[in-house]
Amino acid sequence: MTPVSITDRTGVPLGAAASAVPQHPLAAANQLLAGETVHQFIAESGAATLLAASAVAGARGPSTGPTPEALGARIDAVDLSAPLGGTNAALTEAADLYLKDAVYFHHPRYQAHLNCPVLIPAVAAEALVTSVNSSMDTWDQSAGATLIERRLTRWTADLIGLGTDADGIFTSGGTQSNLQAMLIARNHAVASRTGSLPERLAGLRIYASADSHFSISKAATLLGMGEDAVVAVPTDSAHRMDAAALRSAVDADAAAGLTPMAIVATAGTTDFGAIDPLAACSALAGEHGAWFHVDAAYGCGLLISRHRDRLAGIEGADSVTVDYHKSFFQPIGSSALLLADGANFGHITHYSEYLNPAGQAGTVPNQVDKSLQTTRRFDALKLWVSLRSMGAEAIGALFDELIDLAATAASLVAAHPELELAAEAQLSTVVFRFVPAGHDDAAPGAAIALNALQDEIRASLYSSGEAMVAATTVDGARHLKLTLLNPRATLADLEAVLTAVVVAGARLTEEAAR
Repeated sequence: MTPVSITDRTGVPLGAAASAVPQHPLAAANQLLAGETVHQFIAESGAATLLAASAVAGARGPSTGPTPEALGARIDAVDLSAPLGGTNAALTEAADLYLKDAVYFHHPRYQAHLNCPVLIPAVAAEALVTSVNSSMDTWDQSAGATLIERRLTRWTADLIGLGTDADGIFTSGGTQSNLQAMLIARNHAVASRTGSLPERLAGLRIYASADSHFSISKAATLLGMGEDAVVAVPTDSAHRMDAAALRSAVDADAAAGLTPMAIVATAGTTDFGAIDPLAACSALAGEHGAWFHVDAAYGCGLLISRHRDRLAGIEGADSVTVDYHKSFFQPIGSSALLLADGANFGHITHYSEYLNPAGQAGTVPNQVDKSLQTTRRFDALKLWVSLRSMGAEAIGALFDELIDLAATAASLVAAHPELELAAEAQLSTVVFRFVPAGHDDAAPGAAIALNALQDEIRASLYSSGEAMVAATTVDGARHLKLTLLNPRATLADLEAVLTAVVVAGARLTEEAAR
């Protein structure tokens, strides 16, 4: 790789000792990244990279199992008014306070939440993003970064099949993408109504699966509608939204004079990876003039997978949330909101004379016109470099590996006499519980004890640092959950985690019986 320049602004060769570089009379100014300080930047970012690499290579488990109290005492003891005098010393301290007890998503026995190991090309691109520090709000702060982001949202919209009028914007994550989608849907719904905004919000309803992400209810609260405006639609045995129950709820509300504002389908629920009946949801939304949103924060990896057919019907959406920092293996945060008709971003556009004057509308590509954020990082470059380095097919193969891995894990659970599978694996999660031999459901307090046991198993694995799994509640019963987002995990890793669950469960059951 040939660098753009081999000298700094003053002609000193890159990598020269700091003593050879002219110093600014204001000492603190020498800590600012500039053409004259790149030597220090090279040395200190290199030191940080080595620390991170050492921590990743040296992790013996997904976590050391620290407690908030133990870590809090060490961090509270730091005197922030007494600097250490140099970056290397500060990095060494950070390694002790952060890296030593971090939770390492790259470790194959981390199987807790929707966190993935990240692609090396994306991590490399992160150095460019942070160093140049472009702000994505206006063209005159980002230039080519704006066009790269726009090209990626166009590419994603094409994968979804949204059509030539589609447009999109990068966001910090799925919660923000869902909030923005519901804001646009709300403003679209009330645009033709009269009265004050509270008056125009009356009677609006959002329909989402009972297993949908909590960000939908949170969005309704933030948008002045309240959680009561969200109708939780029952799910079927596979935890997908029940299409018949959805139709019944929408038709009943419409008959009662309420207004179906939006139908939200999930393509990959957090617990079960369930994909709601997208085509049926789209058709019903069309019948009632409702906005159709698909939350594909988790399932978006299917867009480049051999299982693309599972997303049939997503092309009928008015808006789609995708989280590249889940199934595209990107560093946090990397999400996007796509609209089938980009003109609907106009429902949230605000013009400011100092930033994006209305007179420039349509002539200057200012991303702030479509974003809830003003200052915003160039997170799109990480995905761009990943695609240009590896290609979409290779990234999709990683997600396919996880789907296969989850199917294997579900088979292992189903075959074990003390593990009970809650449902077949659909994407890359496996929900199950440990049920000790001889457990009697009819015994007094048995259900409460069994629920508590699942949480105790999870806590035991965490505190030991041996493995990390998640927990959730299904129909009132606590369960454990494997969330598999590491394609480097093997059958042996799955067996090790499940064995750890069974061993911990047996030990805790025996201790409780004493």
